Amino acid sequence: MKKDDLSRRNLLGVAGLAGLALSLAACSSKESDLAQQARKGDGKGYIAGDGTVQEYAGDSRSKPVEFTAKTFDGETVDASTWTAKATVLNFWYAACAPCRTEAPTLKKLSDEFRDQDVQFIGVNVRDEKAAAQAFDRTFELEYPSIRDVDGGVLLALTKYVPPQAVPTTLVLDQDRRITARVLGATEESTLRALIKSALPGGADSK
Repeated sequence: MKKDDLSRRNLLGVAGLAGLALSLAACSSKESDLAQQARKGDGKGYIAGDGTVQEYAGDSRSKPVEFTAKTFDGETVDASTWTAKATVLNFWYAACAPCRTEAPTLKKLSDEFRDQDVQFIGVNVRDEKAAAQAFDRTFELEYPSIRDVDGGVLLALTKYVPPQAVPTTLVLDQDRRITARVLGATEESTLRALIKSALPGGADSK
């Protein structure tokens, strides 16, 4: 894992998504690069990932994730209660082009795993309620999203593994440990395999 000690200032810059260059092809692992983009203030785009997948086998998985937050509907999300399901956390916002590209995949897999002890939760890093709900209607996403414009969830997760890009998808096992991270738009076959690995008896669960 790279640069897990990103400063709060840089993280909130990422969460605010202010001043990110459209020409950026991959998320930089250098703290200075993230800071420079966040300080530009032109609001052009996003910090994009390149689809890099990092998996964590049993012994290298994080401690159980802990944070509390609110969804756009005002419901409390408490990660400490996620003891019976694997979880897919997807960081996104409505105008992010790769987020729109991967939305049909998230829709398909959230439906596919609905009855298999897997929950999907979005973490929206930029939008107000109307924009987020319009995105959900467009792509028929039925799972909830957390409103994280202040970067609270993003900051909490840096103790385990930093997202570092938008979109980023994290997969957690039933013990709330991070089993995989995808930086950038996720592909269907890749995310399906990562979810299956996170379930009890999965390839990397031991």
